[in-house]
Amino acid sequence: MTVWWLLYLALGAFSGFFAGLLGIGGGAVLVPLLVMFFTAQQFPSQEVMHLALGTSMAAILFTSISSVRAHHQLGAVQWPIVIRITPGILLGTLLGTEVASRVPSTWLAILFTVFIFYVAVQMIVGFKPKPSRELPGVLGTGMVGVGIGAFSCLVAIGGGVLSVPFMVWCNVRVQHAIGTSAAIGFPIALGGAAGYIYNGWRVEGLPEFSLGFVYLPAVVGLVAASVLTAPLGARLAHQLPVNSLRRVFAGLLLLLALKMSWGLLAS
Repeated sequence: MTVWWLLYLALGAFSGFFAGLLGIGGGAVLVPLLVMFFTAQQFPSQEVMHLALGTSMAAILFTSISSVRAHHQLGAVQWPIVIRITPGILLGTLLGTEVASRVPSTWLAILFTVFIFYVAVQMIVGFKPKPSRELPGVLGTGMVGVGIGAFSCLVAIGGGVLSVPFMVWCNVRVQHAIGTSAAIGFPIALGGAAGYIYNGWRVEGLPEFSLGFVYLPAVVGLVAASVLTAPLGARLAHQLPVNSLRRVFAGLLLLLALKMSWGLLAS
């Protein structure tokens, strides 16, 4: 068990750093590696993907607190946007976890893998939507929040991959979009973690120390390290060439997506 604790700590440090740096929540790298870890620990195969998604959302909940504090201190969080989009986010997360709990692990893994390929290619190409408009009104922003919240829970991300391009498209400065995305990640993770706990509450055969679809030992290890590295990533987001780091991270995502694809084909 000591080896697994060390692995969870290392994974938490890595994902926390990139969560703060890129405003992406960390789930993009957490989920595929948690699937590998849980499979190696011989958790029930039909629930491995659900456990990885739920555990990732619970870890992002704590990581986002640390990340948003750092971005707020740098004046990069647009709180009016957070307030307008949060009701839709919460509704979307509840819908997303309800759907995810009813979808077989294999189909969730396929959806996640396709999504990660898309994210990686987007990062490598450096695609940025042309800023050409302002944010929609309260209702429009809320509806966008429903979509971001629902999809984020299906693939266990903090929402940055969706919310950052949306805000940049609406003429929000990129550093402010990243900081605001970190804040938006909190209600996503809160609703997502609650949904995965609720929907996994009565599922039989889950590993010991599970709270629904959340595996608590992994959460503790991930959070212990990520809360330390997320503020570091947030500070460096204002100093380092983020585009170059984004492409390096995208290369890692491609490798993880290929690994998951190989596992799906082998099964």
